[in-house]
Amino acid sequence: MEPNSNQEAIAMGVSITIKNIPADLYGKLKARAEGDRRSVNGEIILILDEALHAHPVKPEDMIAIARALRERTQGAAIDDEFINRAKREGRP
Repeated sequence: MEPNSNQEAIAMGVSITIKNIPADLYGKLKARAEGDRRSVNGEIILILDEALHAHPVKPEDMIAIARALRERTQGAAIDDEFINRAKREGRP
């Protein structure tokens, strides 16, 4: 069976153009690429690959994470005063 043009394009790679990227987003992308010693194009490919190949978390794993977090924070008082103090101190 001969590959069709779509299969050939996928095997070789496909070029796309992304238009109207906000300047601040492009700046963050460029800085991230430089920090990783990659081109902007390479960084975009990595981000897309990570997003599209994300591994779903199994419910039992999420429950175990939640239980561990609950155990570590048991007894911690988070009330309005705590939140307001954190805001005043500049915490996000």
